[in-house]
Amino acid sequence: MKTIKNIFLGSMLVLLCSQCESTLEPEIFSETTPAQLFNSVDGVESILYGGYANVATMNVNDGAQSIIAPETMTDVMYAEGGAINNWATNFTDFVLDGIGSRMYGVYWNLPYQGIRNANIILENIEGAEIPEASKSMIAAEAHFIRGWGYYLLYQRFGPTPLRTNTTQPLELARATEEEMKAFIENEFLTALPDLPDPGEELLYGRAHKGAAMAFLTKLYLNTEQWQKCADMAQNVMNLSYYELYPDYFELFQDTNERNREFIWVRTSKSDLDRTASISYMNFAYPANFASDPNTGLTFCEGCRNFGTHLKMRDEFFLSFDENDRRRSLIITEYINTNGDLVNLLPPDENPRPFKYWPGEDISGPSYGNDVPVIRYADILLSRAEALNRLNGPNQESIDLINEVRERAELDDIALADFENGETLNQAILDERGWEFYLEDIRREDLIRHGEFISRAQQRGNPAQPHHVRYPIPQFAMDANPLLEQNDGY
Repeated sequence: MKTIKNIFLGSMLVLLCSQCESTLEPEIFSETTPAQLFNSVDGVESILYGGYANVATMNVNDGAQSIIAPETMTDVMYAEGGAINNWATNFTDFVLDGIGSRMYGVYWNLPYQGIRNANIILENIEGAEIPEASKSMIAAEAHFIRGWGYYLLYQRFGPTPLRTNTTQPLELARATEEEMKAFIENEFLTALPDLPDPGEELLYGRAHKGAAMAFLTKLYLNTEQWQKCADMAQNVMNLSYYELYPDYFELFQDTNERNREFIWVRTSKSDLDRTASISYMNFAYPANFASDPNTGLTFCEGCRNFGTHLKMRDEFFLSFDENDRRRSLIITEYINTNGDLVNLLPPDENPRPFKYWPGEDISGPSYGNDVPVIRYADILLSRAEALNRLNGPNQESIDLINEVRERAELDDIALADFENGETLNQAILDERGWEFYLEDIRREDLIRHGEFISRAQQRGNPAQPHHVRYPIPQFAMDANPLLEQNDGY
């Protein structure tokens, strides 16, 4: 690790385009040592931006496919046709093997590459020739990146080796459950004091207090630490900075992306090389799509229609209230290139989710929509669930759910509608499905509610209880003999 070769070239370009929206122009290093990089803020930030970019996974098709693969394991979506054998089939068909999909490398390697950058910063920041205030903030961001990276690894694989410095041996055993959870929690808590308030960060896409609190909320939610979850969600709300964006249809468009509902995003900017963009729409367009008669959206010059198509399952589509505004991002008919009106409604499992709606930032197959990681709506529903898990049905949970439903233009629910905590839990799970489809949240929600495996089995998949975690990739097992595979694989 004394010489860092070519680790920043691609990742810095990604971050410059995606995280910074071309507002910085730092030097690009092809071969450097820490001594060279740590003699200026620009040098240190080049390592920092590489860390952000690696964990964000916004490169070529990885950004889209990293959402689609786990989503197709749920009751929401499925992929059909094209080159899906290279990335989705292992997940969609529950034949998880740690070998048969390139996504295993994406899910394992990229977080660890971001963690590596964070470790380099934390080992060298004290001796950096930069202002003390910059040292404190950049160190806090490094802890944030490391917490984010390990959070992703934990959600996918369970406990993994905790690489906290560059001098550890290459062969390292997995952490325990408690060690892993405690480490992630501590990373975000350590980052909090020196991170800026939301809206005060030096550059859009850099960490802030709201993002650290939001990740803690989600960590506590998914590890069933209900009181901590409720309290941290309240802390986010007490910032009095975040709010629900008024129109769900417009929320995800690139022209509205810097809004106060998006607490943390994987930022994107279109470019023909797709080094910093989201390519999702290439999977969403129906065959020979020309236009949407309801909104006037047309297939742009240079747009692509990939062979692999992402479709919404009929049962999930039909579960929406017909007046639910969140259905507005689901295409149910279109005009094809022959001028014919094509119906996509059930029973053919053909509705197309256009959640990352094409906007102004398009370059051929590349789109500039930011991809939300945590939204304020998630914080509201997380607190509602935590309070219900602690106390059973209560008015505050109902009010929080109704706040989200009102934006969807739905009638309020009432406390009297729920006889016990389980019935309200089911309502929250349903609400989260309608609210967060195609945001890489459904899998973790179904796992937490104990319905991930049973729903897959009902669809005819060979899902087994151990499939709540992915297998450790075989290449990682081969490289590190101390690694133990997840149970069942």
